[in-house]
Amino acid sequence: MSVLTRDEAQTRAELLDVHHYTIDLDLTGGDETFDSRTLIRFAARVDGTTFVELKPAELRSVTLDGHPLDPEALDGNRLALPHLTAGEHELRVDARMRYSRTGEGMHRFTDPTDGETYVYTQLFLDDVQRVFAAFDQPDLKAVFELSVKAPQDWTVLANGITEHTDGVWKAAPTPLISTYLVAVAAGPWHSVRTEHRGLPFGLHCRRSLAPYLDADADELLDVTRACYDRYHEKFDEPYPFDSYDQAFVPEFNAGAMENPGLVTFRDEFVYRSAVTDTERQTRAMVIAHEMAHMWFGDLVTLKWWDDIWLNESFAEYMGYQTLTEATRFTDTWTDFGVTRKSWGYDADQRPSTHPVAPEAVDDTASALLNFDGISYAKGASALRQLVAWLGEKDFLAGINTHFARHKFANATLADFIDNLASATDRDVHAWADAWLRTTGVDTLTPRIAPGEHGTCTLTVDRAGSRPHRIAAGLYDRDLGDDGGQLVLRESLHLDIPQTDAHPIGKRPALLLLNDGDLTYAKVRFDPESFETVRKDLSGLPRPLTRAVVWNALRDAVRDGELAPRAYLETARAHLPLETDLAIVQGVLAFASAHIADRYLTPDERPAALATLSELCRDLIRRTEDGDNPGLRLIAVRHRIDVAAHPDTIAAWLADGTVPGGPELDPELRWRVLARLAVLGATDEAAIAAELERDPSATGQEGAARCRAALPDPEAKARAWEAMFGSDDLSNYLFTATARGFWQPEQAELVREYVARYYPDAVAVADRRGPAMAEAAGRWAFPAHAVDADHLHLGETCLHDGTPTPALRRKLVDQLDDLQRALRVQEARES
Repeated sequence: MSVLTRDEAQTRAELLDVHHYTIDLDLTGGDETFDSRTLIRFAARVDGTTFVELKPAELRSVTLDGHPLDPEALDGNRLALPHLTAGEHELRVDARMRYSRTGEGMHRFTDPTDGETYVYTQLFLDDVQRVFAAFDQPDLKAVFELSVKAPQDWTVLANGITEHTDGVWKAAPTPLISTYLVAVAAGPWHSVRTEHRGLPFGLHCRRSLAPYLDADADELLDVTRACYDRYHEKFDEPYPFDSYDQAFVPEFNAGAMENPGLVTFRDEFVYRSAVTDTERQTRAMVIAHEMAHMWFGDLVTLKWWDDIWLNESFAEYMGYQTLTEATRFTDTWTDFGVTRKSWGYDADQRPSTHPVAPEAVDDTASALLNFDGISYAKGASALRQLVAWLGEKDFLAGINTHFARHKFANATLADFIDNLASATDRDVHAWADAWLRTTGVDTLTPRIAPGEHGTCTLTVDRAGSRPHRIAAGLYDRDLGDDGGQLVLRESLHLDIPQTDAHPIGKRPALLLLNDGDLTYAKVRFDPESFETVRKDLSGLPRPLTRAVVWNALRDAVRDGELAPRAYLETARAHLPLETDLAIVQGVLAFASAHIADRYLTPDERPAALATLSELCRDLIRRTEDGDNPGLRLIAVRHRIDVAAHPDTIAAWLADGTVPGGPELDPELRWRVLARLAVLGATDEAAIAAELERDPSATGQEGAARCRAALPDPEAKARAWEAMFGSDDLSNYLFTATARGFWQPEQAELVREYVARYYPDAVAVADRRGPAMAEAAGRWAFPAHAVDADHLHLGETCLHDGTPTPALRRKLVDQLDDLQRALRVQEARES
């Protein structure tokens, strides 16, 4: 299959003006394929030759202006349209298309709970070709008019309001949108419908999830309404589509997709087990993020994929900021700092880093690789810094100018910067060059020097090139009865680079750069401040301040400047006193997945697990009064995950509850069983019994993970064959199997598979495409094997092998993380 290059897209956009698609889909033809008929009305500006894209199981017929074209002329995914004359044209394409099991194109899923079947589209970037013929590039916007034939008991959702007669559903014509934004979701959906400000709102999920959606419907709709209203206060342009449906769909590869009028979400967001309030906040943020896309991305769309930040960075920033302003979730930036920002920092320090706004994305395969922590988290951080520097009033004025000039059209980075510049006297173009065209993470280090009469001055060393507007927090110890508390004396506003040293009075107990987390940079501590952090971190008054400190400690470990054991000791001392759930979750996740599993040697790992287990026990004891169920749930989850002996968690499973709560819901039961499988304390009979108890799709995934985790050579061989020897596993079942397969406790048992991984991953990525390449590179990678032999195997694969672009990118990242882990281990030994 050919990928579309930027040059080809520009040439085609100069030639064509695409007006209208009429698409007829027939979903009643069986389990493997569906029928797709497309009529495209378009004009050629001059005489020329071009092509249309599609990936059919069978191309039945093609006519151009009533004249047949040879279906055998289809070359990969391209059908040439030769000898176009200037003027209007009609292209008709009749094809049979394949359903997907990988979350791409038209994905088909049968619910094991009740046998009901659902299909939905995910057409992002270039997968529209799996569903209907198209001139598939974002700057050839058109009106789309869909008709869908479906089984009688199904409901069909689309970008516009749908009506049906005798099993045929017709969607209202869309405004001008890009091909990748067309959406269909069909099946016997359970729906909750309402109206807000005259606009139909809907929530939809599988029937088997109906009770769980109903339980949360008020919360979901409250967030949706609040964000909708707040965006209308921020933006001059009204919501540009005729309805707003949110469908929670199975086996979805992303968190959600911003299809106009029909946002699709992974249906894990329909919670069937207990979750923390931070997890509810995350779900709400995704709702806010996707709604922001109705303006950033859908109303105004990038011209080519080098400007994906215009979509994702803005939706990310607006999602967090608007949720903070409009809902009960008022501390979202702490969660961003703990969970999202580290994603950006990590991505930006790998060989695969790229600018937020790269100058050259040559083709669609390259573009797909850039949907990462840089385009989301770093881009959103850059925008937060821009607002701090520019001011929100001018920022919003520039955005509204952008919408007005480019609505229902396409825009570039240059367009956006020009529109921002029209609203301010500041040099936005220079800011964009420094922030959006560069790579890497700056590091800010304070230098405190003695001055006169017992006072001090502050200068900030910057390793990097970007300007930063930050706050520096000066904290003194509270000498009152509460000892150990830190009190903010002053918040200094600094522009980096500095011109002069800044007087700060007497030396503070702690000087914290980037207090408030307004910029994107690693920060370091002066020696006295570092000692204060070690002793009094939990005494800092604001969660966001503590998040900045924990991120600084995390960065120091990853850079080999802080011993992993020191991070664990700090967590052991201060996490039992932490009140913010996002911080507790983030610190425990880093401590277990990175420090215990990778940065410490196998000999040191048991002691680390014991420390984490003791920490979790402290948190469980602290929450015995029931005042903080979210904190207790986090502690219970992690206590299960780090259990070195089966007795305690096996007793929980047998009793169906943790003493004092919570009762074990399906998620906790599968979590316990997975850990027991790793420890060799369960068997196939127990897994089968649990699956009979919970035969849902999530149960199927839990069973696959448990079976792959059994410390048995035959179980490992079966799991490997399921992942790499056949193509039967869906994207979710592949991921579940991969997550169970590699376990640090089983390193010797699976040693032979480390070498097998590389050729087998290359083969499965070749056969099954980008989504499965991503899963194979992310989840099936033997991350536990931190040794030079493994690094050599991976580097040989990159040098001598032929991994697909999606797999190559994941392997580059994984191997860089492996090198980092080796450096951390070596730094401790030296």
